[in-house]
Amino acid sequence: MSKLHEVFAAAKAENRAALIGYLPAGFPSVDGAIDALRAMVENGVDMVELGLPYSDPLIDGPTIQAASERALEAGITTKLVLATVEAVAASGAPTLVMTYWSPIERYGVERFATDLAAAGGVGVITPDLTPEEAGPWIDATDAAGLDRVFLVAPSSTEERIAVVTGITTGFVYAASLMGVTGVQSVSAAAPALVARTRPHTSLPVAVGLGVTTAAQAADIAQYADGVIVGSAFVRLLLDAATPAEGVAAVGRLAADLAAGVRRH
Repeated sequence: MSKLHEVFAAAKAENRAALIGYLPAGFPSVDGAIDALRAMVENGVDMVELGLPYSDPLIDGPTIQAASERALEAGITTKLVLATVEAVAASGAPTLVMTYWSPIERYGVERFATDLAAAGGVGVITPDLTPEEAGPWIDATDAAGLDRVFLVAPSSTEERIAVVTGITTGFVYAASLMGVTGVQSVSAAAPALVARTRPHTSLPVAVGLGVTTAAQAADIAQYADGVIVGSAFVRLLLDAATPAEGVAAVGRLAADLAAGVRRH
């Protein structure tokens, strides 16, 4: 079992879903992101999804775009992202990177996989990499021992779900809606998407996009193996008067969400 699978198995043994928290690296600063991510873990987040800021995002809504732009303007680089992975992974929480394909390609496919594994990362979510173009990435992640996470969406056909789950190794990311991150509600299509995905794979299925409250987390935990929260954490840091206040707010939200996934 990979570290991701161990976390999902432990959550299942507790009759709950795993909680996955997202923040872009370098926001509000390199150290600030590390502090916030550690606060998430200390308050019940089971695994961390670290965004690699990119200048041309496809599924990022305005909240994450604003944070990523600040990180890019402050000089975030792939090497600093990897350094952030190393710092956060030291907390003990499995740490993934969520990144578009272009930064991986620019850095070097094999080099990225090797360096991420060396930093303690356990996997990568690639929202814009299609299965048809994933051959080199499959080879690189297999060689480095990294899990690969691909996405399914409400528009995915049965055939497409089968293809996506066939190359996924960590967990299946079920995007609850068609559109960008940052919406305030989870699509009503999410339960059906999870139900359609399960016959194709024994992997855990985690739902993201639109999760902002403990009540939503509790609802998703009734039918999914994982709950992914991103924009809600980012918004707290954007709105905070000081970095310390932002970290404290992130910790409180993480605790609320952790309680949510534990409701029966």
